[in-house]
Amino acid sequence: MRHPHTRTTARRLFGALTAGLLCAAGLATPALAAPARQPAAPALADGLALTPPMGFNNWNSTHCRADFNESMVKGIADLFVAKGLKDAGYQYVNLDDCWALPQRDAEGKLVPGPARFPNGIKAVADYVHSKGLKLGIYTSAGTKTCNSAGFPGALGHEYSDAQQFADWGVDYLKYDNCNNQGVDAKKRYTTMRDALRATGRPIVYSICEWGENKPWEWASGVGQLWRTTGDISDNWGSMLSILKQNLPLAPYAGPGHWNDPDMLEVGNGGMTDTEYRSHFSLWSVMAAPLLIGTDLRKASQATFDILDNKDVIAVDQDPLGKQGTVVSSAGGRWVIAKEMKDGSRAVALFNESGTTQRITTTAAAVGLPDASAYTLRDLWQHRDYNTAGTLAATVPAHGTVLLRVSADPHWAAHPPAVELGLDGSPLLEAGAPATLNSTVTDLGRTPARRVSVSLTAPDGWTVRPTSATTSDGLATGKTLSTGWSVTAPAGTPTGSYGLTLQARYRSPDGQRVTSTLTPTASVVVRPPSGTSYLSDLTWLSASSGWGPVERDTSNGESDAGDGHPITIGGTVYAKGLGVHAPSDVSFYTGKACSKVTADVGVDDEKGTKGTVAFEIWADGTKVASTGTLTNTMPAQPLTADIAGARVIDLVVTDAGDGNDSDHADWAEARLTC
Repeated sequence: MRHPHTRTTARRLFGALTAGLLCAAGLATPALAAPARQPAAPALADGLALTPPMGFNNWNSTHCRADFNESMVKGIADLFVAKGLKDAGYQYVNLDDCWALPQRDAEGKLVPGPARFPNGIKAVADYVHSKGLKLGIYTSAGTKTCNSAGFPGALGHEYSDAQQFADWGVDYLKYDNCNNQGVDAKKRYTTMRDALRATGRPIVYSICEWGENKPWEWASGVGQLWRTTGDISDNWGSMLSILKQNLPLAPYAGPGHWNDPDMLEVGNGGMTDTEYRSHFSLWSVMAAPLLIGTDLRKASQATFDILDNKDVIAVDQDPLGKQGTVVSSAGGRWVIAKEMKDGSRAVALFNESGTTQRITTTAAAVGLPDASAYTLRDLWQHRDYNTAGTLAATVPAHGTVLLRVSADPHWAAHPPAVELGLDGSPLLEAGAPATLNSTVTDLGRTPARRVSVSLTAPDGWTVRPTSATTSDGLATGKTLSTGWSVTAPAGTPTGSYGLTLQARYRSPDGQRVTSTLTPTASVVVRPPSGTSYLSDLTWLSASSGWGPVERDTSNGESDAGDGHPITIGGTVYAKGLGVHAPSDVSFYTGKACSKVTADVGVDDEKGTKGTVAFEIWADGTKVASTGTLTNTMPAQPLTADIAGARVIDLVVTDAGDGNDSDHADWAEARLTC
């Protein structure tokens, strides 16, 4: 679907599994059970998309703006070659909506927009093919595409449009779902399948009906991939929601028939690099199509480093074609394992929550056979270790450690894996010492020898160990624990600051190993005494399903500042926080506050739509909640006792029915200290 989320007539974000960011507040997310496998048509025996398609699509970075044109498409093709992305497996350069004129010609044929594509689509295809790449195109299984300009769709023109695409040299078709006139989805998508076949040209067929008709149950005999969700947006809440909807569908994926959780947002700026690494890791573990959605002509080196990680790409492109499944997910600590053709397992240790967490599992739990030891490769660090069977890491907020683990008889050639840990995400008040504790644990079958540990902080900070920082050796499962006193100088501005915890050790054969963890410390200030509006205070973190959290306006859904006066049931409020479910806004209270109060409800800006639930958490414990609220309800008072809490979280969930139009307000939200 190719229009902004504010036009929700066609958009659906599905599923009761969109639990949002509750785990950031400490709520355990249940493991996702796979649905019962329904009989499905066999995958197409055409040899197409035997591994998930990899390439580029312009939509997430350009939408219908003027910078989507022939020059951009050629530039992307050039960069695929120059930057090594072609060698890494990316091959499709795909056009999305707005490439055509709004009207067909006198013969009923599609006409490329001359301003964007002055030389036509075939010339672009020829250029892309000359680079050893392939070209994709877009239309909708309706009378018009999704853009409001009304570009022609293919409903009723399937055979002539398919032939045009084939004549132009198109290799991939994305077929959307807008303006479908209520015609049965299976009929519409099957007709285009037959039309593509009739051309005689091999064209990968991407079904984009947003999961509305459960295509995983019927589309494996129609196309090579099918969208399982509504559109992705470049923010954490959207990515997380889509992940949770796609994970249970693993039984339906395989060579030539893939679940498609939508395109990549890596590099578009709405998430951190840590979050983008999680996005890329999780899409790869889910055997998802990897379609780059950022303008590579403007991409940073960090973006290229993520997109070009061949160790991670190999997980996505494994020829066995298994989608990863959930091993565990308690407390936002996700373990997702993917069986690989060589018998190894790719294992994602994913931290959904807003604080650093230790995530652990075992080789047996992820499906590996019993062995004396295993080889473990860290796919972001590109390093090999041995492990006695424990797979564990201290994972930063919203981060993912991606491992590939095998019952390898040559495990002893690698040094032992060690796990570094540092208590939580430290919260420091400037000028006051904070006590932290680090751990170095040997996970290997072999001992770690001559172990030393160091902790460094920004210039001007004071870091002092309060216990031993060295050990002659650590046997399997043994830990070196070290206390630290850390002080940020008085006057240090609030915000997040990087720390570096580093362990150095030697393997039994003398290999020198350095292992590094880069946690963050947050410099915080206690809120003022008395009663304050939360919208006037600095939050620790804030996430929202669509658009940013807004101060003293509604969410608006897209860019910062696009909201309206907070309005619930016709009543306008001057102060408050505007969010979109799923959301979580966290504040430091420093054990100095007693109460939170607010009038909460669904904002009027979405009319009759929206169902949400509000919750207040104190140090990971839920202390107040509303149950489900709808747009028909007036604002509801919500009060929570937070005495003794260091951190509070204001959480809004989608109430279990998907987060379409879930605009929620914390009106008149106040904190008493």
